[in-house]
Amino acid sequence: MDLSVSVSDGVARLELRRPPANHFDEALIGQVVDAALTLDDDPACRVIVLASEGRHFCAGADFGGGDFARDHVAAAERLYRRAAQLFDVRTPIVAAVQGTAVGGGLGLACAADFRVAEPSTRFVANFARLGFHQGFGTSVTLPEIVGRQAAADMLLTGRRIDGAEAMRIGLADRLAEPGRLHETARALAAEIAASAPLAVRSIRATLRAGLADRVRAALDHELAEQKIHWATRDSAEGIAASLERRPPVFHGE
Repeated sequence: MDLSVSVSDGVARLELRRPPANHFDEALIGQVVDAALTLDDDPACRVIVLASEGRHFCAGADFGGGDFARDHVAAAERLYRRAAQLFDVRTPIVAAVQGTAVGGGLGLACAADFRVAEPSTRFVANFARLGFHQGFGTSVTLPEIVGRQAAADMLLTGRRIDGAEAMRIGLADRLAEPGRLHETARALAAEIAASAPLAVRSIRATLRAGLADRVRAALDHELAEQKIHWATRDSAEGIAASLERRPPVFHGE
């Protein structure tokens, strides 16, 4: 299994186990979704901490291997069907984000209710640097969290946002001391778990009303745009440059 699940003192821990980058695909996101939906019906679970093993939280899809390397469109269609179900989960989710959350990995972090980071954490919306439209619902979730202007800054430049800046713009909700990321994330989860569980779920449902529908509509639009861009020379160049660890050279073709 690429996902471990444990529950203790009202807090469940879902840990991605594909280190070091924790690239995802339909199978891994499906495991996360199925585990979280099962925990919705477990009275022993009041909050979920989404974490990762290894150096990075999640580097999104792996365009250098696996399903995405073989067929971007088919892999994304399958992935997005499962990703949409993350927004049906009724239990609050705290993401413990170490290393880098990049591309779809940023989208996964933004699907959570809260994000805990360290000063060394990097959040990167690198889609335009890869030559294609953003995905994983970030068209909705990112501006919902940081506001339209900060989201536009991240999406159009593709620049890295460190933990301190993430905290300043609202992308991170807690900034842990170095080495205390998971302890800090669990402490936040424990605070939530100490509140009345029926009230917590009701309040969360009110705050997130309509979000799942908006994300599903966004995923349809994102995929339609990505299908166009994945057929361009710029996208081929952006993905190749990323894999070769060099700056891309785009020509608008």
